[in-house]
Amino acid sequence: MGDLKQRLLPKPASAVNLGETSNRPFASSRQPFQGVDVSGLKKRGQGVRSWIRVDALTGESQIIEVDKFTVMRRCDLPARDLRLLDPLFVYPSTILGREKAIVVNLEQIRCIITADEVLLLNSLDSYVLQYVVELQRRLKAAGAGDVWQSESRDFGDVSRNSSSDYLPFEFKALEIALEAACSFLDAQAAELEIEAYPLLDELTSTISTLNLERVRRLKSRLVGLTRRVQKVRDEIEQLMDDDGDMAEMYLTEKKTRMDSLSYAGDQSMTGYRSIDGPHTVSAPVSPVSSPPDYRKLEKSISFARSRHDSMRSSESSKQNIEEMEMLLEAYFVVIDSTLNKLTSLKEYIDDTEDFINIQLDNVRNQLIQFELLLTTATFVVAICGVVAGVFGMNFPIKLFDSSTAFDWVLFITGVTALVIFFSFLWFYKSRRVMPF
Repeated sequence: MGDLKQRLLPKPASAVNLGETSNRPFASSRQPFQGVDVSGLKKRGQGVRSWIRVDALTGESQIIEVDKFTVMRRCDLPARDLRLLDPLFVYPSTILGREKAIVVNLEQIRCIITADEVLLLNSLDSYVLQYVVELQRRLKAAGAGDVWQSESRDFGDVSRNSSSDYLPFEFKALEIALEAACSFLDAQAAELEIEAYPLLDELTSTISTLNLERVRRLKSRLVGLTRRVQKVRDEIEQLMDDDGDMAEMYLTEKKTRMDSLSYAGDQSMTGYRSIDGPHTVSAPVSPVSSPPDYRKLEKSISFARSRHDSMRSSESSKQNIEEMEMLLEAYFVVIDSTLNKLTSLKEYIDDTEDFINIQLDNVRNQLIQFELLLTTATFVVAICGVVAGVFGMNFPIKLFDSSTAFDWVLFITGVTALVIFFSFLWFYKSRRVMPF
């Protein structure tokens, strides 16, 4: 019986390992996945990151350290949206509106905006710190303005809608992110303009290898900056063209609506308990009994409330879409102006390149004309060389006995060469090969 149990029961892990190592003498020298840090890769994908949290009510900021899955559960975001904020990857500028959050990736600003807070990746960049300071300042200013609004609430909501201080929290955070991105790109464009125009003017006056290399580097920087500005502009334009995406960004209204629905449900349940009176635990309830009158009343009230809430939400969403559209349009004008600056600079560089090519073509044409003159002169001199070679032959002739024969031969040869040379020049001028 003991032998049968020993054969049927599995061996312990230690025994299996000892048996395998005893059968394989070289197994101890080779470890599985040698050279691959699996734990490091896992920590890199699921590691704890430092975030700057700015509260929507108080405006206070604090540094928190949470992992990726905690942020996903907290903001109800998929993993692919958080990948846009990962500093290890380089993604173009993106603004995504989700059910409970807005994912913003605009140049240096990478954050998650909710109705209650802003989660900003902790960075030592000056634009990130300026974003936090500016958001806190506007939240405090809005808190001071809310006191004045509560005193003058009887005069209507016109003043609230017309002022930017009373925008929802997520609109303020998004506005500051757009402002930071636009100012950052505009500052880089201005810096590039200051550096580009003197360099291009110097290149037009002095064409050298050093200046050409500096212009090449400048143009590569310009192309990269133009691509980034164009992506931000396209992202804002895409949001302006889609009403659904703009409606998704109104997080405060959605949160208020959900809270009101949950509160109305709790109140209705409390009212129904008060109407029915105290219930006993052992009282049986028939599943096929007809519904009481208060349940019919509940259905009618809930139907009327849902219609009223839907009409009010449609009107408010239309108004909020207009507010978001005006906000995006303002920064669309700013980023479009920056893009126009870069486009003008690129056109100036292209004009400079065309001017330099014209200058080089002119120099090349001059060299070709000079080479043509040298070729013509060489041909005329070759004629004189032929005459000298003919008279240099060793044979008797009566012309050698005359004392003035050499002068006449030299004179006639020179005049003939000049006539041939000027004949070529006249031909070049008549054909407009050379400007004379």
